[in-house]
Amino acid sequence: MPPETPPSPPQATGTYRAVVCTQYGPFDELEMQDLPRQAIEPHQVRIAVAYTGVSFAHSLVVAGLYQRKPPLPFTPGTEAVGTISEVGSAVTDFAVGDRVCSVLDWGGYAQEVVTDAVGVFRLPKTLPGPEAMAAAVLLPISYGTSYGALLWRARLQAGQTALIFGAAGGVGLAACEIARAVGAKVIAVVNGPDKAHALRKRGFDSVIDTKATGPDASLKASVDVFTQGAGVDVVFDPIGGDVTHQALRCLADDGKLLTIGYAAGDIPQIPANILLLKNISVMGFNWGQYVGWGKVDERHRYGDQVRAAMDQLIEWWQSGEIDPTIDKILPLGEYKQAMQRIKARNTIGRVVLDVNQ
Repeated sequence: MPPETPPSPPQATGTYRAVVCTQYGPFDELEMQDLPRQAIEPHQVRIAVAYTGVSFAHSLVVAGLYQRKPPLPFTPGTEAVGTISEVGSAVTDFAVGDRVCSVLDWGGYAQEVVTDAVGVFRLPKTLPGPEAMAAAVLLPISYGTSYGALLWRARLQAGQTALIFGAAGGVGLAACEIARAVGAKVIAVVNGPDKAHALRKRGFDSVIDTKATGPDASLKASVDVFTQGAGVDVVFDPIGGDVTHQALRCLADDGKLLTIGYAAGDIPQIPANILLLKNISVMGFNWGQYVGWGKVDERHRYGDQVRAAMDQLIEWWQSGEIDPTIDKILPLGEYKQAMQRIKARNTIGRVVLDVNQ
């Protein structure tokens, strides 16, 4: 007798609402559509999405300018918080009804998403604060990026000093909190008095407001005030451009500069002689390598390492050592306004979409 054919997974029925990119182009050309529900594979879970985060990188993905290009058509959004509504047959760590946050390949701007369970993280039953479910959106990417960069790559230690650029943004503010949580000293660099006030209100006393110092002021002179001329051990740089060149001169001997992104729009060229003269290092960090976005999908290779990081972040959150910050919560249908808010560069923390509004 021929071998029995294994049963096919049950097919999903019905539709769900989602933002859809049908061709690469401007973010404002995205449209809301009803999509057929996707059947799940044995290693996947289905999440009823409550909140999803919006970032500038999503506009690059939609424009086809990011290093990863999802196959068309697709729904943008790389993080989600919600409740598991279905689990695949091979998934043993989750059950229907679990509240979770998740890092996604794409698909977050939707009422539901199907994703590999390795990138899903259970949230505690008691969360700090009434907006905690929305704030949990920041954990998988904003906090994950900063955690991996500072602790895995730069090996930041208690007593060292970290210079954090973009310190009022989602990733930058996370970096400030994580550096403080491990006992490092933080110098936060922001652009504007409202952002400087927000950082000081969160207990960061060493703040440099580049608008207040003026365009011709020396960043190194400002850093020297806080370090008595000793320089910093680690620079966290999601800005690029001229900021990187200035930051190199702020490093102490044997210091490390983390290049995280290029919000300035300019990828800097590093002068090799300064690396030699100061014994300093420039190192990149790509969170995507650990969560399946690399040239080779290695999410399962790094799954335990990423999960341990998420466990630590949740522990710090519950103890009050980190406080994921939301700039604004908007309904899913206002995704265009959310991106406009981000591009205005006045946000403190992350912009989040409420899928249920």
